[in-house]
Amino acid sequence: MPRLALIIALALVLVVSALLGTLWFAQRSFIYLPNTSSPTVPDDAVEVLLRTEDGLELSAWRIDPVGADRSAAVLVAPGNAGNRTGGMPLAGALAGEGFTVLLFDYRGYGGNPGSPTEDGLYADARAAWIYLTDEAGFEPDRIVLFGESLGTGVATRLATEVEPACIVLRSPFTSMADAGRSHMPFVPVGMLLKDRYPVTEYLSESSVPVLVAYAPDDQVVPAEQSIEVATAAEGLGVEVTAVEIDAFGHEDPELVSGPLLIDGIVTLADGLGLK
Repeated sequence: MPRLALIIALALVLVVSALLGTLWFAQRSFIYLPNTSSPTVPDDAVEVLLRTEDGLELSAWRIDPVGADRSAAVLVAPGNAGNRTGGMPLAGALAGEGFTVLLFDYRGYGGNPGSPTEDGLYADARAAWIYLTDEAGFEPDRIVLFGESLGTGVATRLATEVEPACIVLRSPFTSMADAGRSHMPFVPVGMLLKDRYPVTEYLSESSVPVLVAYAPDDQVVPAEQSIEVATAAEGLGVEVTAVEIDAFGHEDPELVSGPLLIDGIVTLADGLGLK
């Protein structure tokens, strides 16, 4: 190989190695985008503490039903950005339908201690589940697991170990690797990822009904992946409801807390006797 060509090849190897090294060491700063500030408790919420199995205390909000009480709860596993303030429109809409709603922030979010990882977020969700069953007194079959985006990986993992009434997945991806490849097709995402969130794999270990809500114009999680999640669940013989929502973008209010989403949850809950 001529000297110049060798130098160029070595330079390319060094550049690619540096890029991959940066992605490896800094990947969690790309995946997790917390608002670390402690939000003010809204007037219609009650602050509660969750205690994780690895010794953290996490702040969460319980929003009680408005009007008729279904004696059913919704545990919301949030996405990868912001803090629990962003969940209040969803919580308010569900509380208006008679649900108790638990909004919690993961470790490192919303003034909570710790740093986010896949195992850590799962431990946080388990702490939220234990609060609802042990302290708030809800039977497992009267709890709806609700996962938003990244939280779909958290909710489906939790459902492999507990028996909720149903699972609601808003904008689910098939796995974090698949979601990453959809944005970075030329990067070996599957080889680099530390936190993998294999949603379809987790769903294969649960038999409860599933609702999948998605938007065709979601630029963060491709609708094709959400549809694939629903199809995979159907293939396992699970009762699946797919709700397509005409929304622009991943955080469009219609997709996050709009009437089609809420009506879908209410219809599913009514059919399961959560009324």
